[in-house]
Amino acid sequence: MTNDESNRARRPWVPSTYLLARAIMAVSLPVAGLVACSSGPHEGVASSRTQATVPSTGATTDSPSPDPTPSAKAKAAPRTTKSPSTSPKSNSGSGSGSSHGNCAGYPTPACTGTPAGTSLSGLRLNLDGGTYRVTKSGTVLNGVHIRGDLLITANNVTIRNSQIDGGVLDEYANKHYSFTIADSTVGPEHGCLTSPGIGEANYTATGVLIRGHGDGFRDSGDNITIRNSYVRLCSNPGDHSDGIQTYMAGRGLVFDHNTIDQRDAKDVTAPIFLVDNRTADVRVTNNLVMGGTYSIQLKNARGSLVVQNNRLVNRSWIYGPVESDCGRINWSGNTLVTIDHSYRVTSTVGPLPCAR
Repeated sequence: MTNDESNRARRPWVPSTYLLARAIMAVSLPVAGLVACSSGPHEGVASSRTQATVPSTGATTDSPSPDPTPSAKAKAAPRTTKSPSTSPKSNSGSGSGSSHGNCAGYPTPACTGTPAGTSLSGLRLNLDGGTYRVTKSGTVLNGVHIRGDLLITANNVTIRNSQIDGGVLDEYANKHYSFTIADSTVGPEHGCLTSPGIGEANYTATGVLIRGHGDGFRDSGDNITIRNSYVRLCSNPGDHSDGIQTYMAGRGLVFDHNTIDQRDAKDVTAPIFLVDNRTADVRVTNNLVMGGTYSIQLKNARGSLVVQNNRLVNRSWIYGPVESDCGRINWSGNTLVTIDHSYRVTSTVGPLPCAR
């Protein structure tokens, strides 16, 4: 792989309303260039408006303080309904050496994302007509539906049992905040957004389903933990789709027991694309991955680098299975496998050696 190919996806994240949010402009951007993309079964969840709860007091509060230029296009609150009953959060895939969360094996659409039957409450978009912005530290968003992007500009924010139709971002005015997201669905039911589903630093994601995004997770800072999550990637012409990508990264990435399926995306780089030279101390363990040019890429990083017990679907790549700095990595227990349509491992083809 040439230097140009290796670095082609290192670009800033520009979600549908991000540039407007940073400039504090009261103008909304249309989501353009949508194409069809496969997604999981946690779709079509109806919702209505409720309030966020602050964990320190348990009291209800109104929506976090709006941006100085709140949107004039806020929608009226729809009625409350329940998400349709889908498969329960379990499956019979086979993981290895990790706590599986709600999944019996590797994460699938059936055991990640918004739990079936959850009543969702629509939140009015309060920034530029396309974004919901959180400004109060300690905010809890539980069982909400955001029909756009979620911009986090406060620390210790929690999102759970929710649906965000755009992306989740915690960078604003060159500052990162902190959040946790669990058991939630991120991405549109239809179409494909080029921007990442979740980023950028100081966050923990567990049991998340990302759909309808060209990039899954973005690592642009320190202290990121991603576990027991499922990503089904798509792409638009000219994209460089990645399951997880480092860009101006930091220290302390844990990427454990996730499923990254890039087989439907056409304009791709890799399910695991960690090549930024600021990256330090990385653990990539117990994942099931498929697709990409070279499927597992860990290069230019420093510190403790661990790639262990991952399963790569045999011959799902374009050029090769691995392109990594093997001499720097603790590489062991990785194998080539075949799977069925439910992401269950059906056979082990053989060991997956590291290659540069």
